[in-house]
Amino acid sequence: MERRNRLVSELLTQYCSRVMPPDDRSTCRQPGRARPLPPDERRAALIAATLPLVGEYGTKVTTRQIAEAAGVAEGTIFRVFPDKEALIQAAVGAALDPAPLLDELAGVDIGLPLHERLTQATVILQQRLIRVINLLTAIGVHGPPEDIEEHRARVNPTNELIYAAVARLLEPDCDQFRYPVEEVARLLRLLTFSGSHPMISDCNPLTAEQIVSVVLDGVRHRPDNHTTEQRHTTEQRHTTEQRAVDPGGHRC
Repeated sequence: MERRNRLVSELLTQYCSRVMPPDDRSTCRQPGRARPLPPDERRAALIAATLPLVGEYGTKVTTRQIAEAAGVAEGTIFRVFPDKEALIQAAVGAALDPAPLLDELAGVDIGLPLHERLTQATVILQQRLIRVINLLTAIGVHGPPEDIEEHRARVNPTNELIYAAVARLLEPDCDQFRYPVEEVARLLRLLTFSGSHPMISDCNPLTAEQIVSVVLDGVRHRPDNHTTEQRHTTEQRHTTEQRAVDPGGHRC
């Protein structure tokens, strides 16, 4: 249990529930044998081939399946990793590495309008979150680490990097917020998590657009578009009432 908990460097919830994972296996499985690679590249290739399989089969995935996905002989795995468990641990560690997430956030065009810029960032956060939830569920992590304080101390540096990356995207419009951009970034990430987790969202997750709309505008009418939204709501109500009347003129 302690070894498993140390893998979960970014476990964000006390419960994990299965989400349909994106099918990235097509990018990992290559026909035939793989070309010779330097040790570091071979290790990375094995990890890349293992990740989608762990997401599908959990720790029951076989080294034969991994070898076929990587296009190598099964014995090649054991020249890089001492056993299957070590390979799975490395794959989980790679999935939880925040570097790719930070790179993606850094790639968002800061010159885009605020709403579009923040929606792109939310899509990135949401996709990563779903992948992590799927993976942790697959390997049997269904609760928080035993030592929650130690866990928080371990993940806080990573969380701060993510908050800073999102805050950078908010900075050009800081004068529009009632809170510091760091707090807005934290609120965005919290809503993204709760709105994406299947147990919290009742299997009806929020879209990135909905998340950004709530963070930026809340749920109340805005003064500048209240009349338009009110008219739209009235039209919707009128249409609904019409549909609720049977041909004889009686309400259903």
